Amino acid sequence: MGKILFVSGIDTEVGKTVATGVYAKKLMEQGFSVITQKMIQTGCEKISDDILVHRKIQQIALTEEDLAGITCPYLFHYPCSPHLAAKMENRHIDPAYITEKTQQLAQRYDYVLLEGAGGLAVPYRDNETTLDFIAKYQYPLILVTSGKLGSINHTLLSLMACQSRNIPVHTVIYNRFPEKDPLIEQDTQHYLQQYLQQYWSQTEFVLLEKLNF
Repeated sequence: MGKILFVSGIDTEVGKTVATGVYAKKLMEQGFSVITQKMIQTGCEKISDDILVHRKIQQIALTEEDLAGITCPYLFHYPCSPHLAAKMENRHIDPAYITEKTQQLAQRYDYVLLEGAGGLAVPYRDNETTLDFIAKYQYPLILVTSGKLGSINHTLLSLMACQSRNIPVHTVIYNRFPEKDPLIEQDTQHYLQQYLQQYWSQTEFVLLEKLNF
């Protein structure tokens, strides 16, 4: 069975889709077979927009698993939180169904990078959040953050939430783009590196540099 890593962010629009694709490509360059999966995608039809970005970064064509819907078990038309998107279409999101598809992928690949929607506290159904899902299956987490104003607060709160639920944080990816305030970004990077060294010494810190694809 392959290793499953869950990818989430401190907020929406923090760059976790690009980070997922970059990390997948990095593992591929190390000789591993890697597939990405999107837990739930809203705001699109037929093929997950995020899966398309992953494949572009990985520089591979859509896979048979993509075309069969295995890499994105739930697609919704309206661009909103998964619980609301499902409610609008009168559909039910079943975590066991998502996990079934993830396990299928893990049987075929060395690594499965499972990307969530939004941040850790986003509800994917009325009574459960992404954090609940990760805690239930105890997936190691790749947390994507950035240097925008407020990200120190969001990152530390995310780490504290993981600590309270005994979720292992595998890696923190620091997205440096788009560039905004260099002073804040440099200080945030340094602060988070020091914080991880002190409280999360087993967690890797990775810089996501500018990417052209």
